[in-house]
Amino acid sequence: MNKMRLAQGLYSDPIDALLAQEGDAVLAVIVAVEGPSYRPLGAVMTILKDKQRIGTLSSGCIEEDIALHAMAALEAGHPTKVRYGRGSPFMDIKLPCGGGLEILLLPRPDRKVLGRLAAQRAAREPATLVIAPQSGALTLRDQGETGVCDTMFNVRFLPDIRFLVFGKGPEAGTFAALVQSAGYPNILLSHDPETLEHGTQMGCDTYLLHTPEFPAEVAVDPRTAIVLFFHDHDWEPPILAGALLHPAFYIGAQGSRMARDTRIRDLKAMGVNDDALAQLRGPIGLLPSSRDARTLAISVLAEVLAVMNADTAAA
Repeated sequence: MNKMRLAQGLYSDPIDALLAQEGDAVLAVIVAVEGPSYRPLGAVMTILKDKQRIGTLSSGCIEEDIALHAMAALEAGHPTKVRYGRGSPFMDIKLPCGGGLEILLLPRPDRKVLGRLAAQRAAREPATLVIAPQSGALTLRDQGETGVCDTMFNVRFLPDIRFLVFGKGPEAGTFAALVQSAGYPNILLSHDPETLEHGTQMGCDTYLLHTPEFPAEVAVDPRTAIVLFFHDHDWEPPILAGALLHPAFYIGAQGSRMARDTRIRDLKAMGVNDDALAQLRGPIGLLPSSRDARTLAISVLAEVLAVMNADTAAA
């Protein structure tokens, strides 16, 4: 089954793809960046023994050449570094951004360590892959930011942003479909069967709400965004009161300023304090007064990503 999924291109993650097949493979990692770069320090790509590539390290200008060097690294049996752009011996390969990249090629990386990494990522637990560039040895730690650390190179893996989308109607369905198409993990939660059916057709995970409350069994972590799209605003206060007890980095609800003021008043009557209410966003979206589902969905997704980027920069 894994081989079939790999052949069909259904593994978009380099680590998952490497673990999905049994043959030789090379893990390519950006270990140095000079100037502008399309991909960040620590970005990874997998090259299989047939030169099939999963992931990218540039805008497409060096991947084919990386695959050639990866096959040479497999034959040599030891890690190799390749440089592109500034300071590179390969004058015929240009980086359009004008920067420089150094790529570490790790032939036959330790699958046991990568398996533990995959398990932590599946559990939405941050993890740091520690690479010994000379030997290619891998270890796993809970802490450590991406970059050079003494003689090692760290790659920090954080969980993807995860969306919990509550609501009914085209706004909820369209937003859930957008984040699903972008590859973000998500759950569409609704009391409306038609909304849930639309989410199922788009490939979203779904959850049937029986009562207006935040489901106790739905997990929330600091990289979770909770977004509400209800026209019947009576459903909002109890769900939001529960959501505000969790460490989500973004909690917001659709509606006008008048709807926002009403929900805040209702939440205060329920005993929600001002510090918790300060976390609540609304009206949501970067574009004011979006009046169609598609524009609203894009506007809200852009705001969520902007909040995450700001939080990451401040950390």
